[in-house]
Amino acid sequence: MKKYIEIRKNEYYDSVTLMSLSAQIKKRDDVDNIVVSMGTAMNKELLEHVGLSNDEVESCDENDLMIAFEISDSTEEEEIKQEIERRLKGDESGKEHQKENYTSLKQAMSQEEEADLVVISVPGEYAGREARVALKAGKNVMLFSDNITVMQEKELKELAHEKELLLMGPDCGTCLINGVGLCFANQVNAGDIGIAGASGTGMQEVMTLISEYGGGISNAIGVGGRDLSREIGGIMMKDALRLLQADERTKIIVMVSKLPDSEVFEQIRELIREELTKPVVLAITNREPVEVSEENVIVAESLREAAAKAVELSRGTVVLPCENIIADTISFSPKQKYIRGLYCGGTLCAESFYYLQNKLKDVYSNVSHEESSMLEDVFASHGNVLLDLGDDQFTNGRPHPMMDPTIRNERILEECKDPETAVVLLDFELGYGSGADPVGGTIDTIREGKKLAAEEGREVVFVTYVCGTKADSQNKAQQKKLLEDAGCMVAESNIEAVKLACELVSAQ
Repeated sequence: MKKYIEIRKNEYYDSVTLMSLSAQIKKRDDVDNIVVSMGTAMNKELLEHVGLSNDEVESCDENDLMIAFEISDSTEEEEIKQEIERRLKGDESGKEHQKENYTSLKQAMSQEEEADLVVISVPGEYAGREARVALKAGKNVMLFSDNITVMQEKELKELAHEKELLLMGPDCGTCLINGVGLCFANQVNAGDIGIAGASGTGMQEVMTLISEYGGGISNAIGVGGRDLSREIGGIMMKDALRLLQADERTKIIVMVSKLPDSEVFEQIRELIREELTKPVVLAITNREPVEVSEENVIVAESLREAAAKAVELSRGTVVLPCENIIADTISFSPKQKYIRGLYCGGTLCAESFYYLQNKLKDVYSNVSHEESSMLEDVFASHGNVLLDLGDDQFTNGRPHPMMDPTIRNERILEECKDPETAVVLLDFELGYGSGADPVGGTIDTIREGKKLAAEEGREVVFVTYVCGTKADSQNKAQQKKLLEDAGCMVAESNIEAVKLACELVSAQ
């Protein structure tokens, strides 16, 4: 094997671009390892861990691009370098492609004066400063970056509110503004349903199901997962709801979030009661449905129900979500008792966790806020376990599993080796930002996991869900067929998937 290491001084790319690039090239059989990332301390530690470090790597800083790979002796370094270069330029096909590159936010704003929205994806220690520059220049901001302090977030959102701008984030992964999807988003129908969400994959689930049920989206505004905390006070959620109320295209509003702080939720209810005249559907992932008395509010018990109710209000016809799979009785061995959910989507994981808490004993997760159901060690399963593999505990120094399935594939095999595993729950997200072939990157691992269990006289059942639309570039029908051909159960929504898993283990 041959190693190649290159440092490019003062050449910055956002983390999404670099993670996706590394994940795509890593699929090549002649590439044993590849890391293309900025020179942060964490990324330099990762290079050292995989044996691709040297003195030049150790001396670079956060503004420098690190390119390191290990390839077979028969492969030319130049071939890999050219592929990296094409992808850095945003052209994965190898065709000539024109694209403007700016070296600073100020330069970009001076050249793109009509632009009124800035997407920021830089290391957290710099992101707050760049967001402030954009807001002061009168630009709305989608802040994809994480590792922003709560104090910074509050200050930025107060500034945005004062200037009547949006500060979406930090750690905001999904938005759809005036028909344009940003970061992780899907190809959905245009329509009259507006969404304000404090959860990325929760918004994706609702948006895609609305589109599948025949409805459409006007705008979807992400506000960041901490917005509804007591510290932030729901500043952006309130402004997002007001914007959707004022938006002429929006006739129905859906609010998506994990459980808000109780005081902040009361403030949201007051705003709905006093300022919103449009119907509001609440999709709040919690163990028990929230209770409200406002006449224009409908509380949905699942993300799927929220989508269905919104479409019913929009079109005036009843939507009957499809549940087309009957859970056959499986001959599990006596030890096989538990569900192991391995999620790319944090909100999908939370929805499944709260559902199972009401149905089964010994349910644990890294999304839980109760000490009794928190996992002591996220790398060791016991009982029924649902893991958000996109959490920082798993992704520090590694790509998100929506872009690179390696970390989840490793865990799938571990769970299949466990004699107590009966069902493995998996979600796959399509759309912008996700891998080109999400199921294809995992299907061989599913087959291998089933084989490992069979060799020990066990059957492990895979229950899966593909979040996306027919219009997404990854071809949803083809993705589902790959799973079906491998013997997986394929649900039509996240809640159907977890219900199926529960039925399977409850029947034992």
